[in-house]
Amino acid sequence: MTTPLLGLRTVVYRVTDREKARDWYAKAFGVTPYFDEPFYVGFNIGGYELGLDPNAPEASQGDGSSTTHWGVTQLDAAVASLLELGATLHDPARDVGEKIRVAAIKDPFGNVLGLIENPGFRLP
Repeated sequence: MTTPLLGLRTVVYRVTDREKARDWYAKAFGVTPYFDEPFYVGFNIGGYELGLDPNAPEASQGDGSSTTHWGVTQLDAAVASLLELGATLHDPARDVGEKIRVAAIKDPFGNVLGLIENPGFRLP
């Protein structure tokens, strides 16, 4: 791949009730969200992001409802590079706010890999 992966960044859980899920995860992890908007809730947990997305494509809860996102500096180039290696597009690139963009591909074995371009992300 010509665009290197920067490491794990974010796990996003699809939820149908944003407020109920936000409150539950805040209690479960003992933290308050650093980002709390109607379209997304983000928690910083040990330098990684736990995201709650009530508007995710193909939203469902339970099995297969989470996506692990790998950090990249150039989302479009990373998606193109993985497609050239035989992946298929699962969710096209989209802006999720604050100059953060995400996309997902499906590897040749059926696994979904999320990619995230987050210029504001800093390692602890």
